[in-house]
Amino acid sequence: MNKAKCTFLCFSLSMVWGFAVLAQDYNPIPVAMPSLQFAPDARGGGMGDVGVATMPDVYSQHWNAAKYPFISTNGGVSFSYTPWLSKLVSDIHLLYASGYWKLGNDNLDALSASVRYFSLGNIDIADMSGEFWQSVSPHEFAFDLAYSRKLTKTFAGAVTLRYLRADYSTGNDETTPGNAFAADLAGYNESYLYLGRSEMLLGLGFNLSNIGTKISYDGGVSSFFLPANMRLGASLGYPVDDKNTLSVSLDLNKLLVPTPQLPREGESAEEAQQRIDDYRGISSIAGIFSSFGDAPGGFEEEMQEIMWSLGVEYTYNNQFSVRTGYYNESEYKGNRQYFTFGAGFRMKTFQIDAAYLISTAQSNPLDQTLRLSLGFDIEGIRNLMR
Repeated sequence: MNKAKCTFLCFSLSMVWGFAVLAQDYNPIPVAMPSLQFAPDARGGGMGDVGVATMPDVYSQHWNAAKYPFISTNGGVSFSYTPWLSKLVSDIHLLYASGYWKLGNDNLDALSASVRYFSLGNIDIADMSGEFWQSVSPHEFAFDLAYSRKLTKTFAGAVTLRYLRADYSTGNDETTPGNAFAADLAGYNESYLYLGRSEMLLGLGFNLSNIGTKISYDGGVSSFFLPANMRLGASLGYPVDDKNTLSVSLDLNKLLVPTPQLPREGESAEEAQQRIDDYRGISSIAGIFSSFGDAPGGFEEEMQEIMWSLGVEYTYNNQFSVRTGYYNESEYKGNRQYFTFGAGFRMKTFQIDAAYLISTAQSNPLDQTLRLSLGFDIEGIRNLMR
């Protein structure tokens, strides 16, 4: 990657991840390891990045691990691939794998896990004379393990433990790999509603994710907040007839991270620096509580920090699916606004899904992002091999 390309990429990433302040009212919340917020699978990605309350599937680990006890099969694995920022470069990608397994004969418990690897490609580093020195491969890695259990006939809860590692090392002593630990607490309720003669499936879910330590890239001199997040959602599945089903889903998201304080008129450099130091000194747990009322713009800005996504899925004969959705983030908090489209095909042993993103915000490098996912049912594969 040449210097101009690297500079342009870094600027583009700052736009997407919210590390640049472009205007007085533009106040995004900076977080470490932003790839944890990316929807890794094509099913949720095809519906506007919704998934906390959609019908359970093999991809549920990212969205809500509490959905796994409601799956009818005993186990499954999935693999997803996303070439990220493909409009800018060709060597940035997100790889994701997840799986689950039911425990016992009562199907009340499940163990699940996932691995996430986000590569920023290869970057050539030059020495003081401008000659090639070495090539580095910055990346982000996450591994998690979850336990979920049905607590009632309609409700299940889940706890997820996660190990995180980010390596942006450039070959000098100023940067070191960062390590962190986090946990998720999730719940999912599945019940039926009756509308006339139709029985509709109602899903309600929540997920408090990435609640944990802060992470440092300089040996502990400074530390940064993980993207702790609260996701709430609802989904309603309507059976049009015996072979056709239509579902509508809505997710609401809010980062549980303190809001940066904008410069104040007449403020001295020392006062501004003190507020910056105070912000950096907030603990991750204290930051969760302060995140609900610390926006400089008051209630209006707090509402701007809520992201929402709406998705629709049509399924024929439980085999063919088409999807669409919309994701909205305030222009003052990152300006991620886009439509998504997707399709899926499912058999007894496997399913394949694809999703495509079209940005509605001008000059958005996320435009034309493609996601591909492949899932396998372990029990179905066993039956084929007998």
